[in-house]
Amino acid sequence: MKGSTKKRGDSGPGTEEGGSESERLLFGGRLLYAARWADHHNAFFEMSLWEMALQLPRLVAFTVRLAWRADHRALWTVGAGELVRGISQAVGLIAVNSVLATVLSGSAIGHRVQAAIPAMIGVAVTGVIGALATAASTAGTGRLEPKVERVATEMYLTHVAKVELAAIEDAGFNRLMDSAQYGAGAARRMVNVCTGVVGSLVSFVAAAGVLTVLHPVLLPLLILMTVPRSWASLRNARARYASYLRWMQHARAGRLLAQTLMRTGPAPEIRVHDVGPFLLRHFRGMSEASEAEQSRLAASRARVRLVASALTGLAAALTYACLGALLATGVMSLSIAGTAVLAIRSGGQSLTTLVLQVNNLYEESNYVADLERLFVEAKKHTIPVGGAAVPDEVSLIRFENVTFHYPADESDAADGIDAHDAQQGTEKRPALKGVTLDIPVGKIVALVGENGSGKTTVSKLLAGLYQPDTGAVRWDGVDARTLDRTQLWARIGMVSQDFHRWPFTCRMNIAVGRTDRPVDRAAVEEAAAYAGADTMVEELPRGWDTLLSKGYKGGHQISGGQWQRLGIARARYRDAGILIVDEPTSALDAKAELEVFDQIRKLADSGQTVVLITHRLASVRHADLIHVLDKGELRESGTFEELLHRPPAGVFRELYEMQRAQYHEVTLPGARTPADAAEGSRVR
Repeated sequence: MKGSTKKRGDSGPGTEEGGSESERLLFGGRLLYAARWADHHNAFFEMSLWEMALQLPRLVAFTVRLAWRADHRALWTVGAGELVRGISQAVGLIAVNSVLATVLSGSAIGHRVQAAIPAMIGVAVTGVIGALATAASTAGTGRLEPKVERVATEMYLTHVAKVELAAIEDAGFNRLMDSAQYGAGAARRMVNVCTGVVGSLVSFVAAAGVLTVLHPVLLPLLILMTVPRSWASLRNARARYASYLRWMQHARAGRLLAQTLMRTGPAPEIRVHDVGPFLLRHFRGMSEASEAEQSRLAASRARVRLVASALTGLAAALTYACLGALLATGVMSLSIAGTAVLAIRSGGQSLTTLVLQVNNLYEESNYVADLERLFVEAKKHTIPVGGAAVPDEVSLIRFENVTFHYPADESDAADGIDAHDAQQGTEKRPALKGVTLDIPVGKIVALVGENGSGKTTVSKLLAGLYQPDTGAVRWDGVDARTLDRTQLWARIGMVSQDFHRWPFTCRMNIAVGRTDRPVDRAAVEEAAAYAGADTMVEELPRGWDTLLSKGYKGGHQISGGQWQRLGIARARYRDAGILIVDEPTSALDAKAELEVFDQIRKLADSGQTVVLITHRLASVRHADLIHVLDKGELRESGTFEELLHRPPAGVFRELYEMQRAQYHEVTLPGARTPADAAEGSRVR
């Protein structure tokens, strides 16, 4: 197969160099995941079994704190259940020893059986108690796991929702967010693992205690039998984890190929361009490479287990030889030897499980550590709470010498700044540089310019989503940094070309504009009528209750233009004093576009401030003030007529003439051309 063919000298898909043929062709080389949690394997592989044991109390303590916060009653149930189970196990072994000692005594068989009945009852009772304790622990763990995951997820979301937008767009913080997402699931798994650790530890201590009481030499024999299996478990777990990290992105890319074949978006092109066989070939090749890695891992695991079994067999032979010697010399009775065999088997299984669970606990704790680290970092970027009250009557918002850079390693996606062009040496070009402009309240203010000019950046600074690096945004002279951000946002409404399409009902897609109050159905319908979305709602299968998400049963998909009308209705329903409109008509036809701009003018007439961002310069003809931006700097300001006729011609006039020429050169069928008109005048 092409997807699995490997040339001489090429490295395999999982090696560090080039990757598989499919990886090189489709993805440019071996796929490596850049998330922070993929770095944990170094610490994981360098950690010895003894060092893991030393980390055990801290890891268990963190899980206990999280579980206590989630459900302290369930935590008590788990703890008590595991403790009772361990005690019952120890008592059961002592009862078994008593039964064996009685049965193997020299008296008549009937007398021996009768004498052993109380001990037998004790064995049965301890067994029942142990089973009940195990059931209680299992039930408590089952209640704790989902609650711990919920609590951890809520803590994650709470911290993320409170940070500044600049932090969300920062490359380092974004990677931490990505890795911390796994922390919630890991916290859930740690509950089960911790229960296993505590249970195995209690069982081992119980067995070890019984062996120590029976004869001190038996405890070292127990450990000797357990070491090979513990070594095998740890080695295989690390090999499995290393393979997972090495092949994680390879497997993810394989799933991407499969999902692409099933998605509706690329389906037309897949069929017309006949891309299906190509994707299937590479999916098969990448899958075969993953299967080869799984086969290698299975063979390695089998070899390790074979070695461990051989060593365990030697240790068992030595153990039973020691027991035989103790029996032969009369140091140990036959009943004690029988009990010792049971205790060694029980303790050995418990210690092997303990080693593996501690290994799993440490592995999961690395992911939870990222969750803890996110909490610390998020606090450094948390949006300030409180501040000065926003003035009730604002007459002017002024940008004073504002300079702003986007976070390092991030391009100005909103304004289309190319990451390569934005770099000047080692210093990134600012998205805004020394911008001073006015936004009079109750007017239509247009921001125009080419892609990457800084228009959207101005709007986000105005909305308080970003804070200037230098300079200030002042509301009637008051620095916006000092204002209560919640009050400021209450004054702002936004409609952008990429506004979020909520997978909710049609009604909630409008009402989500004001979640601080109950849904006002009359106001929702009025906003829809204002935006011209009421007719569209009537045509939906369930009207206002239609779910606008195709991925769910009964869900319905609407067009981009219809979504844009809902976005305008959402902003109308919000009824904010300042409306920021970013390319509001990009998905609308010509007639609908004219209607939207008429509505925008009506908003300004009613006293609402409209900040209009658009590439279509003819649509800003009725703006009260136009600011022209170019490469992050303010080039011109004025009314439409002033900018169009101001000598010498500026950026606005140049852009306007370029757009105007696209229509000016078009001649409609049957219309007279300028040459025809000139010829007609000569004839007359």
